Amino acid sequence: MAFRITGLAPEPFRPLFGLDDTALARQGAVRYRVDAEFGFPDRIELRDAAPGETVLLVNHVHQPADTPFRASHAIFVREGATTLFDAIDTVPDVLRRRMLSLRAFDAAHMMVDAALVDGREADAAIARLFTNPAVAYLHAHFATRGCYAARVDRAR
Repeated sequence: MAFRITGLAPEPFRPLFGLDDTALARQGAVRYRVDAEFGFPDRIELRDAAPGETVLLVNHVHQPADTPFRASHAIFVREGATTLFDAIDTVPDVLRRRMLSLRAFDAAHMMVDAALVDGREADAAIARLFTNPAVAYLHAHFATRGCYAARVDRAR
């Protein structure tokens, strides 16, 4: 089963890029200068930000549906990121190198299944979850901190 993984669109975050720390704080955001090769996963380009780059820690509503599963959580976006990750049958390294919680939702945005998986096995877990015809889409979360990572759809 072909699948498509997408990052977040950069447009909602662009107004935050370049704001000073006081203005960011008024928006509930915090800037970090990346000081390690691993640990600052950008949700737009779906890659780990590199040392020396800056990321913004923001609260993001990743499940906006008016259901019991409506949810938001803190995520990192790389300051200045312009192109969302969008690929078919490709699991980006930022997901492969982490434990993932894959959450399967139906068309009414109710969770119908889930899996905890080593990112290196994400392809097989995605395929298994999509064997259920009730599953409309998946959300991938980084299991350790529970942060939203990416959306997974059936490729058309």
